[in-house]
Parts: sequence; structure tokens; C-alpha cells
Amino acid sequence: MARLADYFVLVAFGPHPRGSGEGQGQILQRFPEKDWEDNPFPQGIELFCQPSGWQLCPERNPPTFFIAVLTDINSERHYCACLTFWEPVEPTQEAVCAADTPEREEASEEGGSARLSPTGLAQPGQLFAPKTLVLVSRLDHADVFRNSLGLIYTIHVEGLNVCLENVVGNLLSCTVPLAGGSQRTISLGAGDRQVIQTPLADSLPVSRCSVALLFRQLGITNVLSLFCAALTEHKVLFLSRSYQRLADACRGLLALLFPLRYSFPYVPILPAQLLEVLSTPTPFIIGVNAAFQAETQELLDVIVADLDGGTVTVPECVHIPPLPEPLQSQTHSVLSMVLDPELELADLAFPPPTTSTSSLKMQDKELRAVFLRLFAQLLQGYRWCLHIVRIHPEPVIRFHKAAFLGQRGLVEDEFLMKVLEGMAFAGFVSERGVPYRPTDLFDELVAHEVARMRADESHPQRVLRHVQELAEQLYKNENPYPAVAMHKVQRPGESSHLRRAPRPFPRLDEGTVQWIVDQAAAKMQGAPPAVKAEKRTTVPSGPPMTAILERGSGLHANSARRLEVVRNCISYVFEGKMLEAKKLLPAVLRALKGRAARRCLAQELHLHVQQNRAVLDHQQFDFVVRMMNCCLQDCTSLDEHGIAAALLPLVTAFCRKLSPGVTQFAYSCVQEHVVWSTPQFWEAMFYGDVQTHIRALYLEPAEDQAVSQVCRLCEDGDRAREGETPSQEDERSALDVASEQRRLWPTLSREKQQELVQKEESTVFSQAIHYANRMSYLLLPLDSSKSRLLRERAGLGDLESASNSLVTNSMAGSVAESYDTESGFEDAETCDVAGAVVRFINRFVDKVCTESGVTSDHLKGLHVMVPDIVQMHIETLEAVHRESKRLPPIQKPKLLRPHLLPGEECVLDGLRVYLLPDGREEGAGGSSGGPALLPAEGAVFLTTYRVIFTGMPTDPLVGEQVVVRSFPVAALTKEKRISVQTPVDQLLQDGLQLRSCTFQLLKMAFDEEVGSDSAELFRKQLHKLRFPPDIRGTFAFSLGGAHAPGRPPRTAKDKASLRTLSRNLVKNAKKTIGRQYVTRKKYNPPGWEHRGQSPAEDQEDEISVSEEPEPSTLTPASAIKPSDRMTMSSLVERACCRDYQRLGLGTLSSSLSRAKSEPFRISPVNRMYAICRSYPGLLIVPQSVQDNALQRVSRCYRQNRFPVVCWRSGRSRAVLLRSGGLHGKGVVGLFKAQNAPSPGQSQADSSSLEQEKYLQAVVSSMPRYADASGRNTLSGFSSAHMGAHVPSPRARVTTLSNPMAASASRRTAPRGKWGSVRASGRSSGLGADVGSRLAGRDVLGPPQANGAPSDPGFLRPQRAALYIIGDKAQLKGVRPDPLQQWELVPIEVFEVRQVKASFKKLLKACVPGCPAAEPGPASFLRSLEDSEWLTQIHKLLQVSVLVVELLDSGSSVLVSLEDGWDITTQVVSLVQLLSDPFYRTLEGFRLLVEKEWLSFGHRFSHRGAHTLAGQSSGVTPVFLQFLDCVHQVHLQFPMEFEFSQFYLKFLGYHHTSRRFRTFLLDSDYERIELGLLYEEKGERRGQPASRSVWEYVERLSKKTPVFYNYMYAPEDTEVLRPYSNVSNLKVWDFYTEETLAEGPPYDWELAHPPEPPEEERPDGGAPQSRRRVVWPCYDSRPRAQPDAISRLLEELQRLETELGRSPERWKDAWDRVKAVQRLEAPGRPDGRATPSSLLASSVPHHRRSLGVYLQEGPVGSTLSLSLDSDQSSGSTTSSSRQAARRSTSTLYSQFQTAESENRSYEGTLYKKGAFMKPWKARWFVLDKTKHQLRYYDHRVDTECKGIIDLAEVEAVAPGTPTMGAPKTVDEKAFFDVKTTRRVYNFCAQDVPSAQQWVDRIQSCLSDA
Repeated sequence: MARLADYFVLVAFGPHPRGSGEGQGQILQRFPEKDWEDNPFPQGIELFCQPSGWQLCPERNPPTFFIAVLTDINSERHYCACLTFWEPVEPTQEAVCAADTPEREEASEEGGSARLSPTGLAQPGQLFAPKTLVLVSRLDHADVFRNSLGLIYTIHVEGLNVCLENVVGNLLSCTVPLAGGSQRTISLGAGDRQVIQTPLADSLPVSRCSVALLFRQLGITNVLSLFCAALTEHKVLFLSRSYQRLADACRGLLALLFPLRYSFPYVPILPAQLLEVLSTPTPFIIGVNAAFQAETQELLDVIVADLDGGTVTVPECVHIPPLPEPLQSQTHSVLSMVLDPELELADLAFPPPTTSTSSLKMQDKELRAVFLRLFAQLLQGYRWCLHIVRIHPEPVIRFHKAAFLGQRGLVEDEFLMKVLEGMAFAGFVSERGVPYRPTDLFDELVAHEVARMRADESHPQRVLRHVQELAEQLYKNENPYPAVAMHKVQRPGESSHLRRAPRPFPRLDEGTVQWIVDQAAAKMQGAPPAVKAEKRTTVPSGPPMTAILERGSGLHANSARRLEVVRNCISYVFEGKMLEAKKLLPAVLRALKGRAARRCLAQELHLHVQQNRAVLDHQQFDFVVRMMNCCLQDCTSLDEHGIAAALLPLVTAFCRKLSPGVTQFAYSCVQEHVVWSTPQFWEAMFYGDVQTHIRALYLEPAEDQAVSQVCRLCEDGDRAREGETPSQEDERSALDVASEQRRLWPTLSREKQQELVQKEESTVFSQAIHYANRMSYLLLPLDSSKSRLLRERAGLGDLESASNSLVTNSMAGSVAESYDTESGFEDAETCDVAGAVVRFINRFVDKVCTESGVTSDHLKGLHVMVPDIVQMHIETLEAVHRESKRLPPIQKPKLLRPHLLPGEECVLDGLRVYLLPDGREEGAGGSSGGPALLPAEGAVFLTTYRVIFTGMPTDPLVGEQVVVRSFPVAALTKEKRISVQTPVDQLLQDGLQLRSCTFQLLKMAFDEEVGSDSAELFRKQLHKLRFPPDIRGTFAFSLGGAHAPGRPPRTAKDKASLRTLSRNLVKNAKKTIGRQYVTRKKYNPPGWEHRGQSPAEDQEDEISVSEEPEPSTLTPASAIKPSDRMTMSSLVERACCRDYQRLGLGTLSSSLSRAKSEPFRISPVNRMYAICRSYPGLLIVPQSVQDNALQRVSRCYRQNRFPVVCWRSGRSRAVLLRSGGLHGKGVVGLFKAQNAPSPGQSQADSSSLEQEKYLQAVVSSMPRYADASGRNTLSGFSSAHMGAHVPSPRARVTTLSNPMAASASRRTAPRGKWGSVRASGRSSGLGADVGSRLAGRDVLGPPQANGAPSDPGFLRPQRAALYIIGDKAQLKGVRPDPLQQWELVPIEVFEVRQVKASFKKLLKACVPGCPAAEPGPASFLRSLEDSEWLTQIHKLLQVSVLVVELLDSGSSVLVSLEDGWDITTQVVSLVQLLSDPFYRTLEGFRLLVEKEWLSFGHRFSHRGAHTLAGQSSGVTPVFLQFLDCVHQVHLQFPMEFEFSQFYLKFLGYHHTSRRFRTFLLDSDYERIELGLLYEEKGERRGQPASRSVWEYVERLSKKTPVFYNYMYAPEDTEVLRPYSNVSNLKVWDFYTEETLAEGPPYDWELAHPPEPPEEERPDGGAPQSRRRVVWPCYDSRPRAQPDAISRLLEELQRLETELGRSPERWKDAWDRVKAVQRLEAPGRPDGRATPSSLLASSVPHHRRSLGVYLQEGPVGSTLSLSLDSDQSSGSTTSSSRQAARRSTSTLYSQFQTAESENRSYEGTLYKKGAFMKPWKARWFVLDKTKHQLRYYDHRVDTECKGIIDLAEVEAVAPGTPTMGAPKTVDEKAFFDVKTTRRVYNFCAQDVPSAQQWVDRIQSCLSDA
């Protein structure tokens, strides 16, 4: 029994002590006056009586009643029922108030009453003060409290004749039964009667109607969010104007949470004075009067439910996790059926007449039933995850959270995770986990109704029926008896409160009340306690748990077949059938991704363990460990599926003998998994094992054996279930055993109890020791000297990262922080492994032993033991580690040696690595068909030139394919250490990711045999090779081996050598240019083969530095041997001069005899590289400018790169100039301060003037096209190129012209061609349009097809003779030239750093490094777009086409961007390529690159970061970008280029590879410094391979047509105008393709190793008969399936070889075929030629489409290949076109076939080479027509090696044999031919033929 009321209190209004306007509550009386022992008087009642504060009131309010709830320190709730009524204030009290508190006046005014007079006698202003009767009770009988207090008030108001003291005394002495559904009638002695019913089950909450009201006020969705918020520990605040409503809402919310109890602050009614409680950091449920809503506004993390308004406001920063999905929607729909039953019928055509709606009380129970079902579904099977750790003296129970989540399939569910971590659930486990206790409705529901709930899910009516059944039970629980006797309680009359009360509430007599209370207490003590005995039972466990949502069988639907594979593999391993096992292993490793397979593996392995030990041989051990690792790698740190738990006993069971006495266990090989360093895992494992042993303590011995091993190992729910079948009745679960023991406990004797307690404790203790051992096994690494353990594992200390993201605010998190700080794991390197493990184990032991009730003495003992355990284990491991090193290594695949280039040496021999997939779809095989080639197992080699991986795929299905991936060391752009899992063993290993700018990526994991020191050495060596301190350390140099590493620095003698050079330079230049450039065919000056950019080593003493001490030796004669004068002309003959000559630009003459006719001259002013280091020695400048002026002009330009001419258009004679950007004081100053008079001309001014003069000179040396006679149209800069593309904001070109001028110009020339791309300052009729189109605004009409002039009739009144294209930023504020001779075109270009950034992103896009999150083209295209690479290419092409247009229209252009060596070079080269067909030949392109890129000083070494100095600047592939532009043009005009796409890729690869010296260093000056420009003749015998890329290309071209484009059929006059829109651009396949069969194909010797001869072939078959599978990512498709022409040429060669003839060169064969074609063409009838006439259509701008045209032959049926467009000329084009075609054929010597030449006489002669050269046999041809004697290498050669012009021959005389002449030949067979230049020595095969040759030559001479 319990007291109905503990205290009765009378509280009245009193003035505030500090005199504020507010009053305060005063306790007038309380009964009983002294506290009950079991229940002290609660403090602060006066605050809760008037939650809004104590205030006087101007009128008498009706009495109010509400119940506040107070919670004491023991979390007991006290219900304070408060009945408040108002009484008039006594005058004395008013006076006191008035005198004390002047503020009262204002307050009362606001209250609306009249102002009080100081005497306080004024009647009309009567005020009323509140008085409250309070009943304090621990029971929740609201109606009884309301009635009782109402009765007391009624007696007072109505003046009934009843003693109040008696009523209060009876109230306080009244007792009621606690629970069990008893009924009691009480009377307070005032003629009243009340019936009290207690609920049947105390544990079920009493809700009356509160839940139903809550749903009415807020609605379903809002209540559900409040429910989730309260469960996930958020703060909930209710607002309402009614206190009763607040109390009900809070009560309702709590009732919904059942069976969980809310354990945080719960204040249904919070007084105003305590509002700051709302900012407490803990969760809460609080109710506050809506009047204080404003104060709650600034609470940022509180969920506010406004009951009056029906809203719930969730702040932005709060996330309430919803219920897991099927449950959320199911609950929602059931709630709506309960609340709104008519919803289902609303749409019926004939609704039933009436539906009976349940009463509010019943509806309340139905709603609660829905939530009760929800909890039963959520927590279904929870008892299977309880671990009973102790049974006596008190049960200790732990919940295995991870197993529960794993088996419910809710690991990812945020809601359940938070609930399980919450305090409410912890209370639930400790309260309901107990196995022997009274049960209630929830226990039955969760145990017996789960199956029914599952079955009902899809039947709403059945669900509703179930809900109604549950509601009945809940209702019966609250109202066990129908109301038999009605309450009978007096109430005051209507509006009794308004009547004047007879007197204030009287003061009660304490003595009387106390006496009544004491009497009752005495009576109670005598009586026996009438407590109903609780019925305790074993709590049913219910059916095993199932997943909430049966997941669809996904990717790893573990079919029985997969499990079969796992079982077979394991049985093969243990039967020793290793080959079979090896075949199955990959399938097993794949299957182990699925949970069932992993579980199956654990079970199968258990079967092979006898007596806790299984000794295996090495191979078996390896297999088992690999499978275990594979299982564990997918375990999260929580191990939800119990896989790690099942494997834990196994890793200590499987072992192998390393040597006598040394055994290695499996645990030393499976440590690299995060689960082992997770404390929660160890705790769950420990409790599981303790439970097993404690259960065994109490089971009968017979039963004990029946416990199957599997069941014991898999203590988690469903594996325990698998071991258990219904027939095994003796298999009682641990909870059943515990329940039985708890039942017997009271019956046991004291000694027996003690004995059991001790037994249990020692069980826990022994398990703790066992676990200390287990943990040391799995935490101490095999090699304990490594401190790797902590760094690499998600550390023992660093729990935050170890436990995965699920552990958020749980205890583990907070513990982790303290762990971290105390153990100082941050400096894991210095921290010793043993100490860390000891600390980890000690923490674990502390936690579990304290929770399991181990005595402190035992705990101390454990702490002493742990360090010893760890130390012992470390010692054991040392022996194991030592022995394991001696193991014969497992037979790993043999390392494949890579092929090396001649001269390439291995720096580091192969390190075993795994090559992992890098995210390129094709690279791995998978997507593009074919098996997965990666991951591959092999080795990485580091050579002086490359990083090479060779190996085999790990997937056994792929077969014996060799995988090769390599790139030049020089191309390395990024190297980072990574930690990756090896594909085979799934171990975590160190790895490296190397990225190269040739678009290769090596992502490697080092094999475990590779020590970290080897890996580190590899990195260091790689770094040393990548960034040599000096350019001489690069492969191209070190290959010759001549350079000693520590060279002394060069001395000052350089200067002298340079001077000598420059003198000779000019002389030779004159000589070279003096010789006429006879034919426009391939120009091959003498000594061409020996030139190129190859470095000179040994000859340095000859040319630059002489070793002899006397300076006098440095005269030209001694520095350069006479025979080498030819070599000296090489600087002049270098690209620049040969090209200037071809273009007819400039003469070399002294200023006196200057040829006036030539507008330009070649100036040697820079021959000493004094004016500009980065320019070539010879420059083209206007004829009129003196050399000394150039020095001053150069100062105005960045890097002194002043404008020089680099190309002249053959048609319009306009010239193209290039320079660096202007310095601020250059042109800009000159244009800005045009009229300002200068006081005294400073040097800057004079140089500006010089510059102006210089530009003037440039302008005046051009032909004037500005007069009307010239071609006045500015050929249409067609919208097709520039328009229709809106560039990204970054790439926009903005205009400098002011809007007025622009609009004016548009008015005058509506369809203008020009505009804002340049600063159009004049408002004449200039169109404003090129720039606007550059900016993406198309002012023109519809776009033209492809660059034809859109409006040829448009004439510009004046066109500038020179356009200066400059960077917009530099030309700010520049005014145009007043004479309108030149005009500025400011454009916005990207900077070099943007190229660098863009390239980085391009690399990432093409070679991502890791598989994409969302595979498919979209992510690649997105990252490609982000890189903006194509946008930059678009920009370059756009600007280039603009310049081409200008040049074509006759205006000259000066490109003056940045420093003049990056973007300028790109633009200038592109312009020449587009304008001049010569540069589209192999020879011409070489010239173009040599001239514009090499001579004009593009900084190859700097941009490619070739040396240590450039390391920080990184790689900026400006040249690659240029090649990409060329590639885009090549794609659009495939017939205009002589070279193939492969040629561009080849250059793209080798310009960064440092294999050749061509692309090293930053300028000619630097190359001369290093002696690179001149080659010593004798030096050719060195290593030619590394010299010049051009020589290499030339040599290779003779062997194979790989650089040649068969579709080459140029139009001589064609100026190319490519489309530049991004939509027209293609991603270059150089970036994306790769061949894993042999690595990059650009080192030809490596890609094409010589084929073994026929007889050596293993199968003996002919090679062509062998069928091959061609894989797109593995094989090189062009090689495996060559195009038709290459195929035919190869076939031809093969057949010739078979016939025993020396094979003809491919070029000869090709030229012969074309010649035949040419001869046939003109004879055809007109009609026949039409198909190919399209090829050379008369529209010059039409792109001729790709492809080879087939044409019918003369017979009519045969088809012949038409590869040249010559035959079309006869039929369609004019004769002028024919003439042009003929000049083409003379221009390209390759079209001259052997047959078409005039050969008067031919034969073999030996010719003596130049000085010190041997005799060589050559094929000589005497040509009478051309009057020359030509010689070739072979008879079939078409390329002439040299020509002796007979016009120069002076005499032919008999000769004498000299040194080295052929020995066998008669002396008379020698003859000499003497020319004006030199004497040629010849030798025929015999005397007659010598005589014949002499006669023939003589006759030729006499004919002449």
C-alpha cells in the first residue's frame, strides 16, 4: 500500500523581498510539518503553483486546477496537484505593497485598475491575490486529486459544516494499493465517496486521453517527428496557454515511448523564473506557457511544438532521423486509419450509414497500440542479442548492439543506431533484460505476436483488428473494473467564486491534522503489508530475429552454388589438392563478398580444428590465411555479422611449424584489419564468451556435452540459431539457465550463494586473462620493431577513426578522446608498440571487469599480468619473425625482364609489386570486353630512361598475357605514397602512385617481401633521375657516357669561342645564301645528316674551349679545321635561314651595299646573343633599321624579344612578326603621351621613339595594299570559325572600344567584319565585329559553310598595314596610331599557369587513378569539361584563324603576347601551318618546330621541369598543347598533311621523354654553351640514337611508313581555316589509349622486337597462319590490324624476301604506284573522273572529306585506288590550277619516281668521301638533260644523296688510289673529277667501265 498524498500545502501571495513589482509565493502552512523519512518535502513548490509568476489581479478569476510534475534527485516523480483561487487583498497588505513598491503603480495601471491612493482605502480599486492548495503525491491519480482539492475548496467557499482539519488529515492518512488492478473506495469525511482503481500492470503507463489529444492538436506527421526526436535524444519544448494541456501533451509523448523510459529532464510545466533551464545542453521534454514564446525564439537546437497552433518547428541545425523505411510508412497509414476511419470510406459510392467512432479514451489506447506494435517490430528478437555476464548476486546483462543491427539488416539506419546508443535503451536493457521478472503486454507482443504482425503487413483490416485487440488490453489495464460506484463529491455552486467570500481561507490547526496522521500511521504498522505478490516468470525470448526488410537478392545473392564452391575449395586445401584449390581460389575470393559465404567459410574451417589446434603445411597455411583476410577485409569495425567473432578462435588454432619449437599461428598474418583495434568488438566478444562459460557452470554435465561447438562459437543470434533445432530440448539458452538460477536463488543457503558468486567471478577473471592474451596476439605485429602498428591501423588510440562513422555521440566517442590524450598516440613513431598494446588491453580489462563486478584485488592482479603477457608474446614473435624470414619463398611468378633501349641501363632491379587498376575503363579490360588484365603481379624496374612495370594479370582466367606499362622518368609529374590492399592476400601494403605527363599511371602496391627501405630507395633514386642537378645528367646526355659527373664549370674562354663562332657565322651565312635555292624540292644542304640538335661532347676543345693554355690558339683557323668549315655553316643552314631563303626573306649584306630592292635583311646583330639570349643568332629585320638601333628597341619588350619577321605570305606578301609583350613604358607610353611635350628626353623616351621608328620601318617595308588597286576586301573572317560559340566567362574577349564608337561603326557598316577584338578608337566605318565574334556574339548573318567570305563585297575604307595582337591587360588605355598604319588588337589569352592547372585536371580526367564513383562516359566528360583544356585549344585556334585571315587579306600581323615564348610561339606556328602548305610536310614541320620553337627559345627544359631547378615550377606542356591543335586541324583536313597522327603523338611523347637532345634546354644560346649545335664529324660513331629526334624520324621513315599519311593529296594554295568551336574538337586519343602488351609504342625498337626466325618458332607454323585474339586495351590495334595500304606494303616486302630479292623500300613502291596512277589519269574520258573530281573541288575552302576514293578503271569493272587528286585537274579545274599542281610535284621530291627521271647512263662507282672519310660504293646517274651527275645510296633509292653540277666541272683526269681505296681494283680504274669547288676521287669496278664513265662525262661536257 502507499499513501495517496504525502503533503498538503497552502501557498499564498507575498510581496517580493527585493521590492520588485512581482510578488512571490509563501508557504502559509504544510502538513505534516516534518518530512516523511522515505520522502522528503520537495523544494520550490511555490514556483510551480503559479508557473507564470505571482501577480495580483484586478478581478476575481474562477479557480484553476493543474498538476505539475517535479522530479527528485533519485528520478522519482512527484505529482503536485494545484488548485488556485483568488481572494481580495487585505488593505494593510495593499498599503504595504504600495509603500514598499512604487513600481506597483505602473503595474496596476497596466493591469487596468485605478491608481491606489497612499492610504489604500479606495474600494473600487480592489485587487485580488492568488492562493493555492497543493497536494503532493508520488501516485498519479489526477481525478482523485482534483476531487479532493475541490472538496476542500467547496467546504471553504460554501461554508459547509465540516471540519477542514479532519478532511486534510483523512486525505493525508489515506492509503491505496500500488498496482495489480485493485479497487478502493475512500471518503474524506465530508459525506463524499471516491473510487480509486489501480492499473493492472504497474509497468504500463496510464495515459487517459492524453495521446489522443496530442494527435488532435498536432496531427500524425508532427507527432511522429516528436516521437523520433524524443527517442534520438533531441530537445522538445511544448507551448500552450493551458497548463493542463501542457501536462497532458508531455504525458502523452511519454506514453508513446513505452517500453522505453524517458530518463532526461521532464518538466511538463516550467515556471517562468526557471526559463534558463531551456539552454541546458542535455535533451529534455518541457512545457512552457505560450506567453513566453518570445523567450524561446533564440534557442537554436530546440524542437518547438505549439499545441494551440498545431505546428512543430524543427531548427535547421537539427536533423531528426526518421523511422526505418517500411515501418515509417506502415505506422503512418495505420495511424490515419485509427484517427480518421472515414478516410477509407470517403470515396465509396454507397458509404455505410454510420460508422461507430470510438470514444476518445478508446482512441487513445488504439494510438498507443500502434506504437506498441511499432516497438515490437523494431526490437523484435532483441533477447537473442543479450549477453548474460553475471547471474548472481545480481544479473549483469549486456546487449550486443552490432549483432542486432547486422541481423536486422539495419547497420546503415541512423534512427535505430541512435536509439540503441541512447540512455533510454540502456535502461530498457537493464530493466527488461533480466531473465526472471514479471512480464507485461510488451513482452508477450515481442515474443509471440511477431509472426502475426509479419503476416498482417499487407492486410490493413487485420492490422486494425490487432490494434483494437491491443487497445482493449491497454484500456482494461487502466480501467480494470467498470465504474460500479460513481464518485460522489460536493462541488461549489455556479459562479460561486464571484460571490464575496465570507472570509479568507482559514488557518488550520496543525495539532489536529498531525494527530489524525499519527493515528493512521500507528494503525498501519500493526497491519500486515497488503502488497499483492508480483508474479515473476521466465521472460520468453520469442522467435529468432529477421531482417526488417528482406533485401532483394542483390549482386551477391549467395546461391547454394557459391557456398558449394567455398566448401569444395576448403576441402581441396585440407586434402592437399593444391592445384584444384588454386583454380577455385579466385571464385572463392569473389564469393566471400557475400555474408553467407563468409559464415560458411568460418563453419567449414571449424570442422578442421581438433582440440583447438590444426597444424598445416606452408601452402595450406597460405590458402587459409588468404581466405581469412578476404573475409575480414569487408568487416566493419563493429563486425555486425559476427564474421570476425567466428574467425577469432580460428586464427589462434591454425598454425604451421617453421622450425623445431617455433610455430607460426594464423593471427600473425591477419592483423591488418580495423576490427581488431575496435574496443566495442572485443567487449562484445568477451561478454559472449563469458556467457557461454557461465551457462556451462550451471548446466548438468550431460547437457554440457550436448552444446555443439558451432553454437558456442557463434554466440550471436542467428548462428546460435543455426546450431539449434527444435528437437534439442536440452539446449536451453543462457537466459533460460539464468532465469532458473534467479528463481532458485532465494532458496539457496548463504554458503551456497557465496560459492556460486565466487565461481562466476573466477570465470569472468579467467576469461579476462584469456582475452588479454588474444588481444596481444592480434595487436602485436610480427615484426614488433616496426612502429607500423599504430600508424597504419586505425590506431588503438584513435578510436574516432577506428570505429566507423556509426559511433557518433556514444560513450565510446567520449572515452576515445580521453584515451587519446592520455596515451599520446599522436607521435606514434616514437611510441613503443608494447606500451601501446598494454594500455589498450588495460583499458579493456578495466571496463569489462568493472561492469562484470570483478573485485578490485583481482583487477589489480590483472593489471600486473598484462605487461608480462605482452612481453612474453613479443619474445615468441621474435623467434617466429626470424624463422619466417628463412622460409623458402613461395613460388612467385618469375620476374620478366623488360626490353631495354641500346644504352639504357637498369638503376634498380625489379621490386615485386602489384599493379592496380587506375580507373581507366579500357585499361582494365573489363568494360571493353576481355578479362581483367589488372591487377597484375610483377615487378617495377627503374632504368636511366624509364620506369617500367612488367608482370602477369593476377586473374588466372586471363592466361599468360604479359602486361607492360612504362613511361620515361622525365615525364613523371606526381608521386605519392598510398596505402592499398594487395589484390591477392588483401593485406594492407605500402604503395606508390606515379603519374606521368605521357598519360600513364603506375598505381603499385609493394609486395610484402619488399622492405620499406627498398621502397624508399626506389623513391629516392626515381627522384634523383627525374630531377638531375644539371641538364647533363639527363638520359640523352648520359647515354654517350662522355660526361664525367663532376664537370668543372666553364671558364671565361667561352666568350672568345663565341666570338669566333659569330665571325664564321656571318661568313658562312653569306656563302649559303649566295648559293641559289635551285629547286623547291627537299632541300638537302651538304652535311645535313651530321647536323641537328645533337650535343657535342668531345669536340668541345675544337669549337668552344681549347685546352691549350695560350689564348693565341683561338683564331678561327685553329679553332675550326678547314674540313669542318661546312659544319660551321650549320647555324646559318639551321631552320631559320633555310626557311628565310625559301620564303625569299632578306639578304645578308653590310650596311654600305644594302640592296634597296629587298625590304628585309638578315641581321647578325644577335650573333653573340648579346641583345636577346633567347633569340636565334640571325634575325630578319627591316632593311632600313640599323643594327645599333635594335639594341634600344629591344628594351621596350619583355626579355628583349623585339619584333622580328618570321614568315611572309607568298600570295599577299604580308609578313608575320613575333615579339615578347611590351614593357609598361613601351608602345603604351608612346601611344599615351603622344602630344605631351617632354622637357628632356630620357633614355626611356628615346627607346620608345626608336620603337615607334622601328614599327614605322616595319610598316614601310611592306607592300602597300591600302590603295584602291589592292585586294581591298578583308576576306570574311567567317562566323563559322568564330561565332556560334559562347565561351566560358573566363575565355571571353572583351572590347576596348567605347560603346559610342562601336555603335557608330555599326551604323556606318551594318555588316562589318571588324571590331571589338582590337581597340577601335576611330569612329570611321569600321565594322565592330571580329572581336564581338571572338566574344561569342555573332553580328554576321547566318554562318557560312566553312569559312568562305560571308560578304565579299564589303570594302574597308582604310585597313591598317599592321595589326598588333597583344594581351588586353598590357594594352590598357592605349590609343591607336594616328596615321592608322598599325592598329592594336587586344585579346584575352590564358596564362601559362592556367595551362598548367588545366593540364593537371586533364591528366586526372583521362587517368583518374581510382575507379569512378559513377562509371560511364558522363563523369569523364564532366571532368574533361572542368579541365578547360579544350576551351584553351579553341582559343588558340580561334586567334590563329584570325591572324591567318588578316595575313591572307594583305595586312601584316605582329603577335606580341606574354613573354613571347609560349602562347606567341603556339599562335605563330599554327598560323604558318595553316597558311603555308610547306609546313604540312614532314620536312616543313620539322623546319617549323626547329625555327619557331627551338631557335626562338621556347623554354623546353623549364616548362618540362627537366632539372632540379625546375622542380617547384612543375610541368607545363605548352608544346603538347600546340601538337593537340595540329591534331585537331589534321582531323579536319586529313588530306593536307604529309605526316600521320602517329607522328604528332611521337613528338608529344618524346618532347618530354629526354631521350633525344632535340627538346632539351631553353634556347640556342644555351645549346651553344653546351656545344649542342655543332657536331664533330668523328663523333658520329658515338651513339647517334640520342642525338636528334629528326634523324631518328628520318631513319625510321626509311624502314616503315608509320609517320606517313597515305591520304596526303595537298592543294598547293590551300589556306586552312579549321572550325574551332569546342563542339568541333575531339579529345586526342594520345591522352586515352594505351597498349598493355608492350607499353607505349613510341620507342620503336622496344615496341617491335625482332621476330624469331621461322625454324625457332615453337609451332613451326608460318606467322601469318596463326590466329590471334586482339584485345582493344591490350594489343596495339594499328599493328594487329594494319590499314590496307600498310598491309599490302608488308605483304610485298614479305613476298620479295621469299623470292630472295632484297626488299624494295616502301617509299619507292608507294611512289611507283602513285606515278602509275598519275599517268593513267589524264587519258580517261571526262565522265569517268567525276567521282574524284570532288577531291579537288574548285571551292578552295571546302574540306575534302576523309577517305580514299575508289574509281572505276578504264576497263569499266576493275576498281583502282585513286590516292592523289591529280587526275581531276584535267576534267574540272582551270589551267592555272594545273600549273599549280605541277609545281607541287616538283616541290615534293617524293613524287619523283625513279622511272620518270632522265638517266643517260648509270652504274656503280666508289667515291672517296670528304677529308678523312672512307671510300663508299654509290649508284651514279649521269643526266644529260639536267646536266648533272647524281649519286644515290642504292640503285632503288629515289632520294638523291648528292649532285655534281657539270657546269662547275673543270676537268676529268686519271687518278691514283689513296688511303682506304678498294684493294682489288686496278690502279687504272681510278679517275678524278675536278670542279671549281673541290676534287672528287672516283673508282670504277674495272678499267673498261672507268674508261666508259670518263668518256661519257667528257661527251656531256663537250655537248654543253
